[in-house]
Amino acid sequence: MKIAKIVVRILFGLLLLIFGLNGFLQFMPFPEMSEQAGKFIGALAETGYIFPIIALLEIIVGVLLLSNKYLSLALILIFPIILNAFLFHLFLDIPGIGAALIAIVSNVFLFFTNKENYKNILQMNN
Repeated sequence: MKIAKIVVRILFGLLLLIFGLNGFLQFMPFPEMSEQAGKFIGALAETGYIFPIIALLEIIVGVLLLSNKYLSLALILIFPIILNAFLFHLFLDIPGIGAALIAIVSNVFLFFTNKENYKNILQMNN
């Protein structure tokens, strides 16, 4: 299990780093998607701040995962973005769900393999 944890952490870190860098450098083409998905992405792009923040967060978390520093914090920070990417593809662009599915499975796997680190934040205060 220890080797699987290392492999998943490194691959997930690379995935996030590559997609984060692509957000700024645009070295991968934007995929074709349905009209409804395109409208949603277009609305997010019009805000002018969502995609740069997501890309920056992906880069930071990717570096943290690759360096194995602040792993528990990194997984918590990136989870809402990964969940939204997965749900976007599930409901609006199912053909593009591959990377989002790999990312959410990786995130959840790393959550569970590091569950002891989350015990304090999951305790109810009296």
